[in-house]
Amino acid sequence: MWLLVLPALLGLFLLRRWHRERQTVPGLSEKHVLITGCDSGFGNLLARQLDTRGLRVLAACLTEAGAAQLRAAASSRLQTVLLDVTSSKSIADVTAWVRQRVGDRGLWGLVNNAGIAIPTAPNEWLTKEDFVKVLDVNLVGLVEVTLSLLPLVRRARGRVVNVASVMGRVAFFGGGYCISKYGVEAFSDSLR
Repeated sequence: MWLLVLPALLGLFLLRRWHRERQTVPGLSEKHVLITGCDSGFGNLLARQLDTRGLRVLAACLTEAGAAQLRAAASSRLQTVLLDVTSSKSIADVTAWVRQRVGDRGLWGLVNNAGIAIPTAPNEWLTKEDFVKVLDVNLVGLVEVTLSLLPLVRRARGRVVNVASVMGRVAFFGGGYCISKYGVEAFSDSLR
């Protein structure tokens, strides 16, 4: 009996996966997505992957070196901008830059990926400034970027993706990182 059920379940699983992968979003080449934290890591990988799928990627990098490296690895559709999520002026400048590029179409996606993990240590080893440094980037910057770009996301009926971490729920080590990621989860819930 199991010899018949197992192939049937496997077949259903593969059929479902095939169906999901065939679904497409119409007009991808006209949709804009802003990703923060594209110098390296997840943001960089996501920017390159969405670029290869035909989206208009607006990649926010902290450094000119990171932006230049990403531009060299991507198509001409991908555009980079320098963004320091701890600076209100930088966020306002990038918001104006994005508004200029997306026009009336709005922003189809905002991926808040920028973040830092260091300093991380047991709480009693850290200072208040250590906590503030991480919270400013991982939480407060994410909130300000989202609030600044939310009108453009609404115009396109787009989505906001906030990159959190399991460390938001498993705070065994302490430090600002765990607190900030838990805060990202709470902000995402309130935004939803």
